[in-house]
Amino acid sequence: MEHGNSTEVTEFVLLGLSQTWEVQLFLLGLFLLFYSLILPANVLIILTIHKDPHLGSPMYFFLANLAFLDICYCSVIPPRMLADFFSRRKAISYRVCLAQLFFLHFLGGAEIFLLIGMAFDRYVAICKPLHYATMVNRGVCWALVVAAWAGGFMHSIIQVALIVPLPFCGPNKLDNFFCDITQLIKLACADTYILEFIMFFNSGLATFMCFLLLLISYGALLVWLRASSSHGKSKAASTCVTHIIIVFVMFGPAIYVYCRPFRSFPMDKVVAVFHTVVFPLVNPMIYTLRNREILSAMKRLLDRSGLWKGK
Repeated sequence: MEHGNSTEVTEFVLLGLSQTWEVQLFLLGLFLLFYSLILPANVLIILTIHKDPHLGSPMYFFLANLAFLDICYCSVIPPRMLADFFSRRKAISYRVCLAQLFFLHFLGGAEIFLLIGMAFDRYVAICKPLHYATMVNRGVCWALVVAAWAGGFMHSIIQVALIVPLPFCGPNKLDNFFCDITQLIKLACADTYILEFIMFFNSGLATFMCFLLLLISYGALLVWLRASSSHGKSKAASTCVTHIIIVFVMFGPAIYVYCRPFRSFPMDKVVAVFHTVVFPLVNPMIYTLRNREILSAMKRLLDRSGLWKGK
């Protein structure tokens, strides 16, 4: 059976995280525990921001969208990975593999653009507070969110458009627990040197440039706050530090994966787990634990629902 004119491979075999049954059981229990704790917490963040009128500022609007994006992102790879723990042969069809690749880059790209929008929000709030209400109104917020999703879609569709014409006619084993361009392109029965170079610019270099842009912008804001005597600069500085932490947490694994030749390295699977499973759900939690307003709003919401017995 062929896909297109020259592709004979109709499915790929995922080698997974480990071939040892005991290790697989341990990882299954660990990931299930992690999801049972962190996933509801992210849903609670969205509900809290939506329900509490005190959290109506653009910063919290973007945080709710970030939490929603991270939940979607963690719905692409982990469910299939958890199901594969129960399968002796971890096979994934060609089309499902492409779907994984598309949504992984679609949601990941959207999150990068959303973080840039959040940086713009902090810049206006700190440097132009008198114009904040007009420059970052509800319409602008929605435009930035829609632009983030559109940017992620454009980035992802380019990745898929470059992969689809490739012929796959030989080995079909992927030494990982999901499909991504870094593993898939190595199985193609064609010279992919130029293609890897294009994908490096589309994923690796673009990610690194966004990383530098965000670091420079938040660094400049911290320097401006240090020299300023404005009221509330301590809280603003704390928010900027939180954003910088998120930038490192999100971009670190992405830079490791895409800003190098598409070759196998010993730490690939470990970084992939943090990149696709752990860090996305942790991102909104870092914002929440460093923000007393959200914590207080959560307690009020849980208290009204009868799930929290605060003093």
